[in-house]
Amino acid sequence: MEYIRLGNTGLKVSRVCLGMMSFGDPDLLDWFVPEEQAEAIVRRAADGGVTFFDTADMYSNGGSEVITGNVLRRTFARREDYVLATKVFFPTGEGENDRGLSRKHVMAALDASLERLGTDYVDLYQIHRWDEETPIEETMAALHDLVRSGKVRYIGASTMRAWQFAKAQHVAEVNGWTKFVSMQPQYNLLYREEEREMLPLCRDQGVGVIPWGPLARGVLARPALAQPATTRSANDGRIPATYETDSNRAILDRLIQVAAERELPPAQVALAWLMHQPGLTAPIVGTTKAAQIDDAVAAAGVKLSDKEVAFLAEPYQAREYMP
Repeated sequence: MEYIRLGNTGLKVSRVCLGMMSFGDPDLLDWFVPEEQAEAIVRRAADGGVTFFDTADMYSNGGSEVITGNVLRRTFARREDYVLATKVFFPTGEGENDRGLSRKHVMAALDASLERLGTDYVDLYQIHRWDEETPIEETMAALHDLVRSGKVRYIGASTMRAWQFAKAQHVAEVNGWTKFVSMQPQYNLLYREEEREMLPLCRDQGVGVIPWGPLARGVLARPALAQPATTRSANDGRIPATYETDSNRAILDRLIQVAAERELPPAQVALAWLMHQPGLTAPIVGTTKAAQIDDAVAAAGVKLSDKEVAFLAEPYQAREYMP
């Protein structure tokens, strides 16, 4: 496993980040993974050198954070041995202030996350989406205060327009507040709209990029149409709109070709393609089975040629931005 600084910070993270969205109560969604199964996944990842873990307060109504905290404490000897990220924005209760990025919700949400995670601090606290109703000055001031309190080490953002991210960074800079060190966009071989503005912005400003959906909700792990869909992808209404296009079929065919020539699983090649993109820190890989983490860990060591990288990317056609 390789380790890399997160953007311009001194924080070192593994080149693969394990996403914890699938950890939760199977009674809520049938693709959620209970704690015992989650622990097997985390231990497999840790054995492969993964030290970077990402969750959110709204995953499984907080259940993901509980499982994440329990499992990480049993897997690692010290809190300092892993990097823990979580997110805030989506509803976590029925009240009007149980959502969004107001000062009230951001601070209350962090305290609740820390309790569920069983830790005194999170390494990376991220805003999950842009809040149209709260002035960004209020949000950035609150996040700065959380960093100053010691409860948060760094702050990051996820899935927004490039102008919104730039505005947030400007507000922080002119006020002397903490700036975002990372961006978590949707980015993979089949969805590359962030290449227009967000990724160049992050490279220019030294912001780490930790994309979600690196395997396109599993589509890139099973590119042959004959392969069965996973439980989650079979019930995911976003897949047809985002990934099922003629140009994407051409990309999947090329992925199959390169994987066959390399004698590697398609998932490894797809993740390796991402890791060859300039400025990318670590893809966030979610899984429901311990064995699936092996492709992600192995991908960190796959070196594609410039010709292969270009060959995989060439059929892509721009489409509507989908946050």
